[in-house]
Amino acid sequence: MAKTDLASLSIPELGSLFRSGKLSPVELTQHFLARIDRRNPELNAYLTVTPELALVQARQAEKELGHRKSRNDRGALHGIPISLKDNIHTAGIRTTAGAKFLKDFVPEKDARLVAKLKTAGAILLGKTNLHEFAYGVTTNNPHYGPTRNPWDANRIPGGSSGGAAAAVAAGLCVAAIGTDTGGSIRIPASLCGAVGFKPALRSVSVDGVIPLSPTLDCAGSLARSVEDAALVFSAIQPHTKGAAPKSFTKKKSVLGIPKEFFFDMLSPETSASFESALKLLRKAGYEMKEISIPLLNNTENAGNNIAWAEATHYHQKMGWFPKHAADYGEDVRARLEIGARVSATAYLEAMEQREAFIQQFDSALAETKIDALIVPTTPIAAPLIGEESTTIAGKDHATRALLLRLNRPANLAGVPAISIPCGLTASGLPIGLQLIGRSQLDSSLLALAGNIEKLLPAIGNALDA
Repeated sequence: MAKTDLASLSIPELGSLFRSGKLSPVELTQHFLARIDRRNPELNAYLTVTPELALVQARQAEKELGHRKSRNDRGALHGIPISLKDNIHTAGIRTTAGAKFLKDFVPEKDARLVAKLKTAGAILLGKTNLHEFAYGVTTNNPHYGPTRNPWDANRIPGGSSGGAAAAVAAGLCVAAIGTDTGGSIRIPASLCGAVGFKPALRSVSVDGVIPLSPTLDCAGSLARSVEDAALVFSAIQPHTKGAAPKSFTKKKSVLGIPKEFFFDMLSPETSASFESALKLLRKAGYEMKEISIPLLNNTENAGNNIAWAEATHYHQKMGWFPKHAADYGEDVRARLEIGARVSATAYLEAMEQREAFIQQFDSALAETKIDALIVPTTPIAAPLIGEESTTIAGKDHATRALLLRLNRPANLAGVPAISIPCGLTASGLPIGLQLIGRSQLDSSLLALAGNIEKLLPAIGNALDA
């Protein structure tokens, strides 16, 4: 097998090669470390690379998987090289959260999900770049430099898990763990042509993850396929041992198309790609229903007030803000200053709006017997680095608000959501399609996404772009 093929193989394909003796975890890990050496200087996807630890873990995996009679098989992720977003605590490995004043912070204890990954036998290649404190959507980090999109190095990968998505898309890991408070897994997945899965709230422990907004924070997976994202999710769930999820068995589902909010601001190419996807799914027998969820129009303000207030409260509690105000990037400092001005009344009103939205969302899907909403992930493809404004239909919009807009509702409702690639722009940039599921039905949404993924056109990859 040509070594250039290894970075494009799926988790099940790699596992099969391990267990047949045709590939070793050490060989695979060395291959990814070599790719990181070659491409990371340009992309800046990793802030910290851990070659010594990775090779120790790979040799252990090779030993455990190498002998059939004495094999200690830990499951699908055994021997699989992954990355972690750098706001996730790793014992003995620095965890910067993308912040200047945490550049030398080394946790004493792993985050709970990291312990789960170690139990599953995954191999840690390193920690990926992010928007400072996960508080933004560009990964244009003022302290460690911007991460660049593998499809076009002049463009952002999205954020805040931009380094994770870029690493997956460029073949610098098999899969990655990111966090998502208002779209921070799905936005970079969409812009980088990857799959990004945000589980339901509390489906994955965020203990040991530096918080942004505890009410909204989730941890999830990025990968090159739904199946790989599902395998990683299975390994980090609190009550699993890294077993593979059930097969994608449900053939047809009812998909909801919201009347409100999601289609008010879309670029022509995003709209055309989405409509093409709907046409394919209708042809395959999927039923589409219009659904009304009027409180979608309140999600932006409610989400902002919750995140602003909670982020500032945490940074004040840690003694970071305003003490280190000068050491924050300008955009994050400005948001923390906004959070300090959110009144208790505004915060409580936002929490009440959230509860009302959850009830309306759950009731609307249950009454219409809709399995998931189907919507675009982002209104636009990847903007240029530093592009603060984007024009749609002759009107200028703040780029950050556009990227967040279609993702916030799933966080506010606490439901699972996934972004899968559905096409390319004329200039060759990925476009994402988002499925938003029902409360706590992570596995059902993954099953649905897996079936839909097979019907959508393949977009290729950015492994050697």
